[in-house]
Amino acid sequence: MPTISVDKAALFKELGREYTTQEFDELCFEFGIELDEDTTDSDRPIVDGKQEPPELKIEIPANRYDLLCFEGIALMLNIFLGRASLPDYKLAQPASGQLETIVVKEDTTKIRPYVSGAILRGIKFDQARYDSFITLQDKLHQNLARQRTLVSIGTHDLDTVKGPFTYEALPPKDIKFAPLNQTQEMDAEQLMTFYEKHQQLGKYLHIIRDSPVYPVIYDANRTVCSLPPIINGDHSKITMNTTNIFIEITATDQTKLEIVNRMMVTMFSQYTSEPFTIEPVKIVSEHNNQTRITPDISPRITTADVTYINQCCGLSLTPVDVCNSLRKMAYRARPSTTSTETVEIEIPPTRADVLHQCDIMEDVAIAYGFNNLPRSFPSKSGTIAQPLPINKLSDIVRMEAAMAGWSEVLPLILCSHDENFAWLNRKDDGNTAVKLANPKTLEFQVVRTSLLPGLLKTIRENKSHSVPMKVFEVSDVAFKDLSLERKSRNERHFAAAWYGKTSGFEVVHGLLDRVMAMLKSAFITGEEGLENSAMSDAQYYIKELDEPTYFHGHAASIHARIGSKDLVIGSFGILHPTVLEKYELKYPTSTLEINIEAFL
Repeated sequence: MPTISVDKAALFKELGREYTTQEFDELCFEFGIELDEDTTDSDRPIVDGKQEPPELKIEIPANRYDLLCFEGIALMLNIFLGRASLPDYKLAQPASGQLETIVVKEDTTKIRPYVSGAILRGIKFDQARYDSFITLQDKLHQNLARQRTLVSIGTHDLDTVKGPFTYEALPPKDIKFAPLNQTQEMDAEQLMTFYEKHQQLGKYLHIIRDSPVYPVIYDANRTVCSLPPIINGDHSKITMNTTNIFIEITATDQTKLEIVNRMMVTMFSQYTSEPFTIEPVKIVSEHNNQTRITPDISPRITTADVTYINQCCGLSLTPVDVCNSLRKMAYRARPSTTSTETVEIEIPPTRADVLHQCDIMEDVAIAYGFNNLPRSFPSKSGTIAQPLPINKLSDIVRMEAAMAGWSEVLPLILCSHDENFAWLNRKDDGNTAVKLANPKTLEFQVVRTSLLPGLLKTIRENKSHSVPMKVFEVSDVAFKDLSLERKSRNERHFAAAWYGKTSGFEVVHGLLDRVMAMLKSAFITGEEGLENSAMSDAQYYIKELDEPTYFHGHAASIHARIGSKDLVIGSFGILHPTVLEKYELKYPTSTLEINIEAFL
């Protein structure tokens, strides 16, 4: 969850009283946030010869974007405490009667298709407000905007630029301007080289660097306002003296685009010449001839069932009580005129996280007080916990293998693509492994489809130990399965590996026989064996297997007859020398792997 730092004295002044650390911690808990640290008693840095004032570091729920700045926390806590009324956000036409316009060119659809905007007029900045304004942008970029990949915010001094504005996508050589805090003009290609080692901006260059066109916003004089999502132009930078702010936001996700716009304007419109008033911007898209006005700050209208809220919270609130509780959480609510068990609610533009009446119920519980909710034992359902059948079976197999002298290992469920396929001499058909879309390292590219890579890597990291080594694992593998809603399925496997100066094939075979006997599965060799094993729950047999993972002529597939089904449940054998070479193993290794879910 994100953590923000606020000036302790300034926040307590806004709240109208001084709090002890314990009192403020309790207030945060009651409101659903958490006080992480009070720096009053800690060593604070000295800046320009002055010691930094004490700060409160507050942990914010990931869904509460409206609490990512000082202004949001102060406003919402004051409403919660009953010290402030709900703000009435409104859009206002400029004095000229003509809205500023952003014209969107068709080529922007190739890279960053969406744009939104707003204007805050008559802003009065001091250092604290200015810092909070910049910090909110950074927090939104880091969290909701996913490091600017989904959304990026540009803020400009409106008095230094002239509308109408255009949002275009041009080849990097055609975009020339002086970036923020720079005096030298450069084209976008040079800018990429200039900032590639920059500590803050370097991590954003990849978003557009390989594109044939870059997004850019111009004013009417063809002055570059910004090169989203990288940097603004120096010409229109905001300062402490800025009074009229032009906000432009570009995105690849339209929903998050509008959320970010609403957060920026609602948090800082309290500082405009007419508090909580925002000047909208007209967006004209040339490629589809659509025109829209942004931001949309109208409240969303919904209803909530009082019976549902009472049932979840264990309360007996009336519709009026529910409405009073919701007002503490910045909602406007009233009892429904059509139903005695329903309340009508206006969700404020700051609460993009409210999607369902369960979110309404949670806020009612917060307003009522978590510590005030009744506590009771369940009366309608009393159950005794028991393991899932697959987990119980896994424990039985695990115990049998351990008692047979094998050591259990617990490797990671993620591995590299090569470890899962090429190193085992297996081919990826593209329809088997679940692949990570954005792996942080080459070691975690796919979800394993076999337990063997983990066992072999464990032996590799412990090969300095004495041999033979006998290791096993009982755990899940995963496969693509487009027939399921989640498009994948887990499968519980048992695998073992013998590593020693001899192949150990017969030892692995013996472990297979022991596990199958424990699973009440009798070994059969033909029809005669089938008749003799009629009293068993299941039967199994083996067939010679020619698979490149194993040494030719030294491997077998394992088949199980369970009821009317004849299934291939696994394989065992001596690993091929090329497999050993890939895993840096110098002694022969025999492995076994079976799917134990088949026996449920």
